[in-house]
Amino acid sequence: MSHTILLMQPGPKPETRTYSDFESVNECMEGVCKIYEEHLKRQNPHTPSITYDISQLFDFIDQLADLSCLVYQKSTSTYAPYTKEWIKEKIYILLRRQAATAVS
Repeated sequence: MSHTILLMQPGPKPETRTYSDFESVNECMEGVCKIYEEHLKRQNPHTPSITYDISQLFDFIDQLADLSCLVYQKSTSTYAPYTKEWIKEKIYILLRRQAATAVS
């Protein structure tokens, strides 16, 4: 359980920057998925249920001006930065695990 700070800048202007903090990396990755789901709901307000695949989620991440994570490192009492690619890898692992438990 490593405290994780999500830094996001959806648009080109610096004033669009936001941050969120989470108790773990997995919670943060779920938070990124929720941000995308909220984006889809805003784009499709009359659609009762929203579905998407991982490639659409990754395209959304890629089109953000900036997205990164700071993950607390207990051994050094510092936060280590991670990129969009790392975030996508962690989301892929999380969703694969969720799919595996849903099947079994």
